[in-house]
Amino acid sequence: MTQRSITLPASGAFTLTNLRLHRSHLAKPVGLTFDADGFALASVDIAEGTVTGGHAVDGKSEDAAAIDCRGGIAFPAFVDCHTHIDKGHIWTRKPNPDGSFPGALTAVGEDRKARWTAEDVERRMEFSLACAYAHGTKAIRTHLDSVPPQEDISWPVFETVRERWKGRIELQAACLFGIDEARNESWFNRLADIVARHRGVLGAVTYMVPDLDALLDRMFAKATDLGLDLDFHADETDDVNAVSLDRIAEAALRHRFEGKTLVGHCCSLARQPDDIVKATLDKVARAGLSVVSLPMCNMYLQDRRPDATTPRWRGVTLLHEMAARGINVCVASDNTRDPFYAYGDLDVLEVYRESTRVLHFDHPVGVWPATVTDNAARAMGLADAGILTVGGTADLVLFRGRSLTELLSRPESRRTLIRNGKLIDATVPDYQDLDDLMEP
Repeated sequence: MTQRSITLPASGAFTLTNLRLHRSHLAKPVGLTFDADGFALASVDIAEGTVTGGHAVDGKSEDAAAIDCRGGIAFPAFVDCHTHIDKGHIWTRKPNPDGSFPGALTAVGEDRKARWTAEDVERRMEFSLACAYAHGTKAIRTHLDSVPPQEDISWPVFETVRERWKGRIELQAACLFGIDEARNESWFNRLADIVARHRGVLGAVTYMVPDLDALLDRMFAKATDLGLDLDFHADETDDVNAVSLDRIAEAALRHRFEGKTLVGHCCSLARQPDDIVKATLDKVARAGLSVVSLPMCNMYLQDRRPDATTPRWRGVTLLHEMAARGINVCVASDNTRDPFYAYGDLDVLEVYRESTRVLHFDHPVGVWPATVTDNAARAMGLADAGILTVGGTADLVLFRGRSLTELLSRPESRRTLIRNGKLIDATVPDYQDLDDLMEP
């Protein structure tokens, strides 16, 4: 029998019953009985867009007027803490010629110089956000390529788009440039001022350049002066000598940095000797860094071989070892339909599904569902996102799957979206909407 869609009252209080909620998504998981995977059958009371209460479902005393969700799993609205919506959807006009990391860098650089006008960036951003919203995402951090002259184009566009999406998607942006560009202090100071003016995050791609520590000092000092958080791309390579995650942690400790620092990729860590791994992770834990792995993009790029041989490693970082040390860990979408990743749709359920398979987020499930909700919200400094709590906003994604294996075995394209306690009817945009931007 096909599951019917639910309907919600136009106004007034209501109760969703027979929902399966995960322990990691509840601020106070009391009075519930959880199964081996961490799910409990529960009801959620909602009024005026707010969660007003909840209780366990015992099958005996449920309100006849409650809305029956038939045992389906519900997540808080998703939080996607590492994306690139300024690059998104350029694949049709600028594909990666060989699927390699250098191929991606070259292709994006050429396309940026030739095509990234304000109109082009804005329309592709809008398309990306419409996709994310239709899949159930509440908050996104995007990186913005900020090499000259793009910083003067993309940041004003971001400000316009963020205001337009206010109330639907909480949008953050981090600047992106190669760390060696920070040697130009006047340019770097100007960029940092642009970031601060647009309430952004100071970010860069780190490389093992000889003056990395000095450049990191410059970034941490500037972030402190301007009251900015930090976000780094680090060690997106299989080179065991790439240890910038360790250097970032040392810099955070050296500066006693009080802001939030999110570090993405950290692929090379999985290739390094155990003693180096342990020392690095101990520093990361002491420094209070958050780490985000991007499994779909890194599986696509890392260890791609030109000689028709199979890749030998997964390209993901050591999230299990990090979580065991109390490090805040997340997974996210990264690139979508651009030379760094030919696929993707900013669907965080897809990210979590693939992460479960690639990173073994199962047996036990533990608290891994928080990697796309509460953990990501904490990495972004968001208070009312990624968690279900009495008094919090009623933002949920309802699925048909009643268990983890049901949830992750199908795309769940007919999910039910509740925002501010109301159903939203969001549809992914048609690729044809961007056809004119793909013309030569």
